[in-house]
Amino acid sequence: MDAAALDYIRITGYTNIVYTEVPVREAAQFFKVLADEARLKMLWLLFNHRELCVCDIMAALEITQSKASRHLSTLRHDGLISDRKEGLWSYYALRPLEDAMVREYFALLKASLARRPDAAALLAKLHEWLAAKNRGACCARDSVCAAAKKTTKQMRKASMAGVAR
Repeated sequence: MDAAALDYIRITGYTNIVYTEVPVREAAQFFKVLADEARLKMLWLLFNHRELCVCDIMAALEITQSKASRHLSTLRHDGLISDRKEGLWSYYALRPLEDAMVREYFALLKASLARRPDAAALLAKLHEWLAAKNRGACCARDSVCAAAKKTTKQMRKASMAGVAR
């Protein structure tokens, strides 16, 4: 074990973190991505749900679609989350982390966020939204999901009009 690893253990007290040499620039970028309240909340939601739609995140955080998409794009670009498209909907999930140090930091982050007083409230708000959504509630008016539902409804009306002729 090199001097930097020993210094890290001495300063932090964390002896169970696997030390790997990560260039300082990469470590700085990783922590820069985490240095935003909205992104930390998004990660907290994804720690507790395998996959979420943009409208789910918007509802839980009470943010606009553009803000949600911007922050999700930052997390995706840094390799922390992945996305998949299903029609007009975009779904996000945590990516499997290959770097041992990043996995350890994520475990510490999850434990730290779980102790926050607002963590349970944020999850409760998401669960309330998901329950309403499962009962047929529409996504936020300006969201991609709402636009997709409107387009689907218009297509259904158009096809029914064609059948009636």
